[in-house]
Amino acid sequence: MNRAELADFLRRGRARLTPSDVGLTPGARRRTPGLRREEVAALAGMSVDYYTRLEQSRGPRPSRQMLTALARALRLTDAEHDHLFHLAGEEPPRRETASAHVRPGLLLILDRLYDTPAQLVNDCGEVLAQNAMAKALVGDVMSRPRHERNLIRRFFLDPTARSLFPAEDHEPHARSHVANLRAVTAARPDDPEPAELVAELRSSSEEFALLWDQHEVSLRNRATKRFQHPLVGLLELDCEVMLSHEHHHLLIVHTARPGTESHERLQLLRVVGLQDMTPQGALD
Repeated sequence: MNRAELADFLRRGRARLTPSDVGLTPGARRRTPGLRREEVAALAGMSVDYYTRLEQSRGPRPSRQMLTALARALRLTDAEHDHLFHLAGEEPPRRETASAHVRPGLLLILDRLYDTPAQLVNDCGEVLAQNAMAKALVGDVMSRPRHERNLIRRFFLDPTARSLFPAEDHEPHARSHVANLRAVTAARPDDPEPAELVAELRSSSEEFALLWDQHEVSLRNRATKRFQHPLVGLLELDCEVMLSHEHHHLLIVHTARPGTESHERLQLLRVVGLQDMTPQGALD
């Protein structure tokens, strides 16, 4: 691990970003350009002290998960992402698998959707980034340990995840999750991630195992979905799915049709739901 080079790279990456680049308000006048250390730490989900020590060349070797979080927080390109891993003495992830690194362009789009719930997931269902409205709708998934950020795993293994949806919608959601994972597993036979997720769910969920044996296949696409939010009530939202083929990433955006009750409730959610009063479910 090259601590000095890593520290310099982090400092320069932080200095070139503005709050608006990462979806933050500028706030009070800044004495130096770029983001503050506490802002980068918050975006990466780490303590300010830990990040400060990295910038001062005295921090411990970051884990691969932490490096991925830093790359996302600093909006690094693919080349910069790999360079960060090399500086930390780690081999960058293989590109043929579903990378956890999100391209800066996708994060920029996510940040600009300030009034619409949106999040980035990989095709195996792991949440990679959320905007504020998505957190208001479904809870702050990114604050959970990585193992608990997978929408499919949580839907079948965590009973609280289903509380976001009306009971009559549970069965269609379950079928959709399994059919999507079936297609992903077949498309990437050499990638261990989808195969390991299937093995885990087949052994842990009888419902999943029964649906898997039915061999239904589909991919995530446009749909209308209902959310039972504890603050604003039932929301019927149009779901648009945009695919980034390079890294198997999906940008999932939920909108309400103007003039509908759901549209009014979504506007209300923007006002009251951005407080720390949201459910801890999962958007799909």
